[in-house]
This record gives sequence, C-alpha cells and structure tokens, in this order.
Amino acid sequence: MPKFPLLMFLIIISATTKAAADDPLFIFGDSFFDPGNNNYINTSTLDRADFSPYGRTFFHRPTGRFSDGRLISDFIAQHAKHPLIPPYLDPTRNFDDIHNYHGVNFASAGAGALPLTFQGLVIDLKTQLKYYKREVAELSGKKGSAEAARISSTAVYLFSIGTNDYISPFLLNSSVLATYPHSEYVEMVIGNLSTVVRAIYRRGGRKFMFLNLGELGCAPGLRILKPEREGGGCLEEASDLAKVHNKALNKLLSKMGQKLHGFKYFLYDFKTSLAQRITRPYKHGFREGKKACCGIGRFNGIFSCGGKRPVKDFNLCENPSEFVFWDSYHLTEKAYKQMADQMWSIPPTEPNSLRRLFTCY
Repeated sequence: MPKFPLLMFLIIISATTKAAADDPLFIFGDSFFDPGNNNYINTSTLDRADFSPYGRTFFHRPTGRFSDGRLISDFIAQHAKHPLIPPYLDPTRNFDDIHNYHGVNFASAGAGALPLTFQGLVIDLKTQLKYYKREVAELSGKKGSAEAARISSTAVYLFSIGTNDYISPFLLNSSVLATYPHSEYVEMVIGNLSTVVRAIYRRGGRKFMFLNLGELGCAPGLRILKPEREGGGCLEEASDLAKVHNKALNKLLSKMGQKLHGFKYFLYDFKTSLAQRITRPYKHGFREGKKACCGIGRFNGIFSCGGKRPVKDFNLCENPSEFVFWDSYHLTEKAYKQMADQMWSIPPTEPNSLRRLFTCY
C-alpha cells in the first residue's frame, strides 16, 4: 500500500479522535443546568437548592443543583473528559492555568429567555450573555486575544432555556398569556434565544447544543393545577406551549445551520425522552414516572422539598433512583444520566450528534 495514502489516513483518524477535553464548555440556561449560581445571588428559596436533601445521592451535601445529584451538563462534561464545570459566580473559581481551562457555567435556576421571567430573582439569559462577554474579556486580558479567540471558537455551548418562560404564568397567575397569542409569546422567547446565540456566533462560537422542552404540563407541580376530579392529568395548555416552542426552535436552528457559515448544532429531543420515562417508567428502570420523590400533596407536586420554602412539610422517598422526578419540576440524577448517556451514544458520524461537536471543526 502506498505510504502517502496511509499517512493521510492516520492524520484524518487523529483529527477526528481528538481529545474531547480540548473543547471547553460554556453553559447557559436554567435549573436543568445550574450547578449553584443562584447560591450567590439575592433570591428566594424557591430558586435555591443549597439545602438538604438536595445533592444527597452523589455529593452527599447540597450544592445548589436542583436534583439529588448531578445534572445533564455534569454528565456531558464527564463524557467530554472535563471535571465538573464551575458556576460563574463561585468566588473560589480560578482559571490562571489557561491550559487547564475547561469552561464555565452561567445557568441560573428559574431563568428564562425573557427578562421578565421571575425578574429580580434569577439571572436571565441576556445577563448570562453579559457574563460570558466578561469571561472572554478576562481571558483575553490574562492570555491575549488570540488565545481567548481560540477558546471561543473551540468551545461547545450548551443551552437549556424556555421552560420557565412558559410555566411561570401558571405559577404566578399572570395574565401574560391572555395578553399575547401563544404563537406571538413563543416568538418572543425564540427571538431572545436567537439574539444570544447570534451574539456568541459573532464572537467566534460555532458549536452549540440545545435541549427542546418536555411535556411541561406533566411535571408534578403543574399536574396538581388540574382539578383532582380529572384524574391528575397533564396541564395541556402548558404542554401545548412547549410543542409550539419546539417547532419554532427546530426551525430556528435549521435556518441558522443554513445561513451561518460553520454553525454546527446538536438538538436533543428532551420531550420524547422524558415522555417515555413518564409513561413507561419500568422500561427505563424506574418504579414511578408521575410522582416526585420529594414534595407533598398529590404527586408530591407542592414545591416544598427541603422544608425551606413557603410550604414546610414534605415527603422524601427512600430511593430516588426509582423515580423520574426528584421534586415538583426537576428530575433525578438517574434520569439525567440516562439522557446524557443517550446523547453521547450517538456516533459522531451522524449529522445530529453531540460527540460530533467535540471531534469536528
């Protein structure tokens, strides 16, 4: 066999099996990704999880994560050979050694794409973008603009956003959904997300990962808003908003992929994955798909986990791994791990693959 073709083959293989840890992570979004940024802001206990029993399964202490353990973003970091990505607001965070820079997490529990979503209590998406710009500016000041640009271009950007924009009107008895047609409200959410993604793209970001939205009305905290006589079914209006959002998100990303040179993305079907676990929990190794492990009331849907919120009483299951839902709105570590493992199992040769973002440029 001629040497030159063999050499080229080895170069190609080397390029496509590059260590994933070469790609830092910049993480944006809400409680599905927040590792504890809300620990450092002035907010209510409704938007904090820095108390027991949160964190009991893996960390054996509360970290600010809304789960009994790790989140999807933590498992993605693990698969990509990174340590846990620190909260941006953590005062102990240090990145002086640029060669060991793994990225940073800007996500905030309760955050939405709209600034009005839980305004004053969370770090909304545009503020997260502002923090990202500060981070890159600080990197540029420490190691030079060329190195900061390299980090921005090789990084993978993770997004989980939108859930709070759609569930907050139901939780706050807001009239906003009566003020705007649902399609117009979704356009506002998608428009704000688009603005942030395009701003990152202009600064060199090219590789993006997104979660679509689950059946929002099937979370225990929204199921209880249905009259008990209706059997505790899902709150259809919330789920319908998520469907419109998901369709618009898919359209937006497809358009960006066509229009923006070098733009690559992975869109995870969180909706289908969660629905499968809610409706057929046993198939996925769970005993309970509708009721939360931690909370009180029907489906443990009252958001009282930990006893630090307005309702103090709560029940706590013995084994969170038997449950899909940890509390009224969030999932257990086991559910998050299954989803992250599912994402990572898609071969990088597939066009819609998370691993492809870590191996191709």
